[in-house]
Amino acid sequence: MKKQLLLLSLLFLSQIGFSQEEKIKEIEAPKSFSQTHSGTFGGVKLSYKSIMGETHLKNAKGEVTGSLWSTAYLRDGVEESTRPVLFIFNGGPGSASVWLHVGFFGPKVVKITDDPSVDDGSAPYRFVDNPQALLDMTDLVFIDPIGTGFSKAIGAGENKDFWGLNEDAESIAQFMRIWVTKHGRWQSPKFIAGESFGTTRAAKIAEVLEGGGQTMALNGIILISQALDYAGSSSWADNLTSYFTYLPSMALTAQYHGKAGQGKSVEAFAQEARDFAYGSYLESLFLGEKQTQVQKEAIAEKLSYFIGLDKKYILQSDNQILMHRFKKELLRDEGKAIGTLDGRYLATETDQSAEGPVLGDPSGYMTEAAYTAVFQNYLRTDLKVQLDEPYLGSADGMGGSWNWKPVPDGAYWEPSYVSTARSLSEAMHRNTAMKVLVANGYYDLITPFFDAEFTFARYDFPQDRVTMKYYEAGHMMYNRQADFDALAKDIREFLEKLASK
Repeated sequence: MKKQLLLLSLLFLSQIGFSQEEKIKEIEAPKSFSQTHSGTFGGVKLSYKSIMGETHLKNAKGEVTGSLWSTAYLRDGVEESTRPVLFIFNGGPGSASVWLHVGFFGPKVVKITDDPSVDDGSAPYRFVDNPQALLDMTDLVFIDPIGTGFSKAIGAGENKDFWGLNEDAESIAQFMRIWVTKHGRWQSPKFIAGESFGTTRAAKIAEVLEGGGQTMALNGIILISQALDYAGSSSWADNLTSYFTYLPSMALTAQYHGKAGQGKSVEAFAQEARDFAYGSYLESLFLGEKQTQVQKEAIAEKLSYFIGLDKKYILQSDNQILMHRFKKELLRDEGKAIGTLDGRYLATETDQSAEGPVLGDPSGYMTEAAYTAVFQNYLRTDLKVQLDEPYLGSADGMGGSWNWKPVPDGAYWEPSYVSTARSLSEAMHRNTAMKVLVANGYYDLITPFFDAEFTFARYDFPQDRVTMKYYEAGHMMYNRQADFDALAKDIREFLEKLASK
């Protein structure tokens, strides 16, 4: 009997090994779809090539673990070896690059209405040439992390090998090195542009690229709606930092909806809110129950002045307004809730008595159908991608499986707010040529502009190499045409100064 069990066990193990070998053997050569196009960008008429292709990532044993897809736009007829290249990704974690691809940086972009009270509706949507795309001055490489787009774990790989703060940065850094080597671009000025969690990723990648035996120094990083230190962008109970960092964004959003700051410019009211936040409000948050009732009421009155909510409600909230409550409470009398990604957006709610929005984020669901439709069509018509599998704009199941630990497995670590701010600061101190552009939306209620200021005022960031820019829109400020234009201008100026050195 024991002999039979042993034989069955050996047979079972051999089948597992055989299956794994077969799985690895079945890996096909990387696929690629290339097309030639022409257009006018930055006033320059040019031809360029699009390459939507697959790159195989490998582990330390040389085994293929991941199929990472990217879309590159390469200008024809230029010297490539020293031509700048900009690597671009979105955030999540779990988002493909579709938003920055057809929202801002790509040669074609979706256009939705500038009116944030109007939904994007149903197809067909406007998809137009983007004369402000940067192809006249830099090549563009859009990256879809594993689990997004067409990218996935294959061969010896599993999702857990990529779905984590460190794992994600390692995989994107590996892709960048492979891409630069394949295209002969080690002497090219190199830039990264990330949005939201993509900025968290960008900071970590800057650190990772300094190791691994192939040091790669970046010329510059573009942070769109930065999220380097999550203490300032996590509106949770008992997180005193968030009440402080979110206040100016709440104030400007209340002003936008006519509930505060009337007769004042956005900049003037923003500064007034900053002064209050750094002054008596910060003191109040840390004094807590050591304050008298008179002191509490004075703070509540000032908060009501800034964020447009009833003083009684603010006092009941202990002078600490959580973001999900603010989004519902500001326009409760009108039966509307405002957006998270962009506080200018608003929608009529089905449940008027709920504590927070029940339909989700209107600044998300009022725009995402247009992005999804135009990109899915663009893949087949312009990029000529012929794959049977679906392109995933967001990863399925990634959020609950993400490993946020900043240390290797087995190392001691206590849960804390995610932060890659120190990683970026130290990378900037080691690479004294690298500069950072930070793009902030005044009405961004997920990664507030004041948090960006608070973050870069700490961690010993070299202040002379950090540029802050502001836009009268939200998280995806490029959804507003005036800010699309302003952001394009700011990024061009940033790249021109660094790429020419």
